[in-house]
Amino acid sequence: MAHDDYLTDAQLADQLHVTTRTTMRWRRDGSGPSYLRVGVRRVLYRQADVESWLANRRFAHRSAEATAA
Repeated sequence: MAHDDYLTDAQLADQLHVTTRTTMRWRRDGSGPSYLRVGVRRVLYRQADVESWLANRRFAHRSAEATAA
């Protein structure tokens, strides 16, 4: 397990062009990628989990997105 396989909360937010407040909301709602809680305040995301989460959010057109919801 390489340290490079994990993203911090700030790195994930930067990679996805969202705020850390958004990633916090995703964790609260259960709508974001899987994460690891390491200590009280530290959250890590496996790069593979983020890529899988993103792949599951890929749609060919708007009606496919509406059908999935």
